[in-house]
Amino acid sequence: MAKIKGDGTKATPWQLETPPGTSTFEAYREEDALVVQVGKTQLRYAVRCIEDLHAMLKQRGDWMALGSADEQKAAADDTVEAWGRAKTNPVKGWYGLKKGLRGRFGMYVPPVLEALGKAEVEHQPRNNRMRAL
Repeated sequence: MAKIKGDGTKATPWQLETPPGTSTFEAYREEDALVVQVGKTQLRYAVRCIEDLHAMLKQRGDWMALGSADEQKAAADDTVEAWGRAKTNPVKGWYGLKKGLRGRFGMYVPPVLEALGKAEVEHQPRNNRMRAL
């Protein structure tokens, strides 16, 4: 598990890195949202994505590719990104809360699960995967 700074609140957000380690970002829980701050851009996901993704990965019992993609691009099949927008997930669609900024679920949510000790995330330059702990 990566060493994480912050406690996941707005006052002291988690200081995280993307799985390839190419960018840093902050994340915190705020009421019903997981807020991800990337520079000046703020993405919001339904906070239940943390527990829902963990439960899905536990049930899967194996590694799953992250497959990060912008909202406007199609997500690769059988990836965390595809699951985060699938009609078959527990919210029946997008976990992202703001149209136009609903993508990149596979880039920003896995490091949060890793910080919480719920998942193991690979940190290679490309094609990273995750699995539940």
